[in-house]
Amino acid sequence: MRGGYSGRGGFGGGRSSGGSSDNGRYRNPCLTMHQPWASLLVHGIKRVEGRSWPSPITGRLWIHAASKVPDPDTIKAMEDFYREIYAVDGITDIQFPQHYPVSRLLGCVEVVGCVRSEELVCWEEVPQSVRLEGLTDFCWLCENPQKLVVPFEMRGYQGVYNLERRIYDGAVRGLSPVQGPLPVKFPLPDPRDPFSLKPGSLTFDSSKSGLEKTASVTAAIAGARAAATQFSKKDHNAATSSKTGFQEQSRGNRVDSSSGNGNLSPTVQSSASYMQNQSQSSILQRSPAYSQIQNLPPIVQSSPTYRNQHSVVESTPAYLLNPNTDPRRSLRLQNGASSRLVTVALKELKQSSVSERGGQSSVPRS
Repeated sequence: MRGGYSGRGGFGGGRSSGGSSDNGRYRNPCLTMHQPWASLLVHGIKRVEGRSWPSPITGRLWIHAASKVPDPDTIKAMEDFYREIYAVDGITDIQFPQHYPVSRLLGCVEVVGCVRSEELVCWEEVPQSVRLEGLTDFCWLCENPQKLVVPFEMRGYQGVYNLERRIYDGAVRGLSPVQGPLPVKFPLPDPRDPFSLKPGSLTFDSSKSGLEKTASVTAAIAGARAAATQFSKKDHNAATSSKTGFQEQSRGNRVDSSSGNGNLSPTVQSSASYMQNQSQSSILQRSPAYSQIQNLPPIVQSSPTYRNQHSVVESTPAYLLNPNTDPRRSLRLQNGASSRLVTVALKELKQSSVSERGGQSSVPRS
């Protein structure tokens, strides 16, 4: 099989989990991709995997679907894109995947080469639909797609990484060949060298780099680009907003730690944790145990045990954040701690009285 795993070098110093382009570092290389691109590749519809970095391997590449659930608009945009570019080659019957599972090992493809986008779009020896897939800097050329009959649930990682041996042993027995709408065998620049298909290996006339595109194809390409950009933006915005919210909440906690509830920042007051804390406080304040503690006699409240209890509570982060409210009582305190507190305090009071009486009895009578 052309392009099989050899343990030799890949196509350049690309980004990878091992930090090296040495193909020998990968036993069973795997790549995590977002949906719907992952399933489209494994089903043989997508034949070029676009990346901003060259492929570090040749041969079998396992495909894993990331955990991000694709929205319907993204799926529609990519399916419309492939309908349009396949129609250029006269292919109109495309069986798209019925489902786009996430967090699953889907199957594998054979990476037989990697070229730059400007090389692919000028490559007249491959179908036009393949040339229209060259939308990114580096194009990984994929053949022989195989899908798993039962996708394996697993966690993915960034870049190219090694598939765990136990997962590989189970997955390799469950592969089923896939017949795509228009399978391609990419011709080698040097038939004697199965690794000759690499960036810079193709000669082309840059003056003929422009492909003729209809209005519908141009619109489909724009939709595919937007889908990919939008997908990346969603991940970036989610991470940014999460980080910003955490920073604002931390900053609000530091600034307002010496203030009352009314001076807390809106970010803190609107957080789920703060609302839950406030709700729990009102419930605890209505409990019999809380009332019993609040109504303890002054003589009990002056005992060392009672004072120690309050000093512990007042030193907690929750109390420092909101010192103007009553200390939060745990469920353990509701369920009998108040009774134990009274018992201990009365015991201490009794011991104190006994000591005082003993001290008085030791004084000789006049």
